[in-house]
Amino acid sequence: MITLKTPEELQKMREGNRMVTEIMARLLDTVRPGIATSELDQLAEVLIRRRNAKPAFKGYRGYPATICASVNEVVVHGIPNDRVLREGDILSIDLGLSFEGYFADIARTVPVGQVSVQAQRLLEASRKAFFAGFNAAWAHNRVGDISAAVQGSAESMGYSVVRDFVGHGIGMQMHEEPQVPNFGEPKSGARLRVGMTLAIEPMLNIGGFEVQVMDDHWTVVTRDRSLSAHYENTVAVTENGPEILTMLAGGELV
Repeated sequence: MITLKTPEELQKMREGNRMVTEIMARLLDTVRPGIATSELDQLAEVLIRRRNAKPAFKGYRGYPATICASVNEVVVHGIPNDRVLREGDILSIDLGLSFEGYFADIARTVPVGQVSVQAQRLLEASRKAFFAGFNAAWAHNRVGDISAAVQGSAESMGYSVVRDFVGHGIGMQMHEEPQVPNFGEPKSGARLRVGMTLAIEPMLNIGGFEVQVMDDHWTVVTRDRSLSAHYENTVAVTENGPEILTMLAGGELV
């Protein structure tokens, strides 16, 4: 069942999503060569709880951490550990929280120090693919219009889109209907309606789209071990068009 949020519920979601964006901004400012992903995880939990919010991921289906920290060929769900980031790595941080009963979700992939031109182009492509999907998220369009726009953008730049993991509805549950794939046919899937809230999250690979789940049952890597990037925002479908909820108070993205 797809849930439509009232204006009052959307306002609560804006508050939580502003919080998660502020925390993401702090984490991104902290990323540097020499820091361990476990340090970023500890900082994220402290910042979430200071705001009287709760980590969304910790304990979800047994997940052990507050953030997902995915380095280089890790697509999603990398578990923070004592691994130290090195110059030239790329790091995907996926962050979620619950505030007053509503969930917020955001992900960014960023360079660690100076990275290759190839890596920098991948990061920019993931951002562009998100905005291609976002610009299709108008009421009366369909979920497939978002999916096809993301896929078309990514593939036009020479990247593949992950098929095994997708975006999703979000609200009082972390994962709600509908699923929002990053590939598909336009004019297919559920019709978009005012009040829908969606996590749109392209995952782009330099190589093929195939992935592999590692022995910890969480960490997802590209099968060919090529670099991967993840860019996610929580989006609302409104009467005036799609709105990014994961923004800072001044309306800026991180």
